[in-house]
Amino acid sequence: QVQLVESGGGLVQAGGSLRLSCAASGRAFSNYAMGWFRQAPGKEREFVAAVSRAGGSTYYADSVKGRFTISRDNAKHTVYLQMNSLKPEDTAVYYCAARYNSGSFKASEYDYWGQGTQVTVSS
Repeated sequence: QVQLVESGGGLVQAGGSLRLSCAASGRAFSNYAMGWFRQAPGKEREFVAAVSRAGGSTYYADSVKGRFTISRDNAKHTVYLQMNSLKPEDTAVYYCAARYNSGSFKASEYDYWGQGTQVTVSS
């Protein structure tokens, strides 16, 4: 089992920044690729970013490319999502997820999920 706890969400004005954190406990963190997803009211959960087990490879949705940065610290069992130049359309509950071995763009392929953290961007 892997337990994931997100933090760092909140209310921010358009153009501002937030840094989300996801702390993992349980089985070897470095065995898991990590992803961030988000879900806005009335919409399906969508892929935001993913990072490989060692952190050497990262992947982004087109909608956040150039604005968001995913990273991980395996010593601290934590994955981060730095969000800059935030837009009102980034408003959603953000979830981190863990997938054994390799990452994916598909939410259904992840093994463990956090409870989510709300990000609200005002115009």
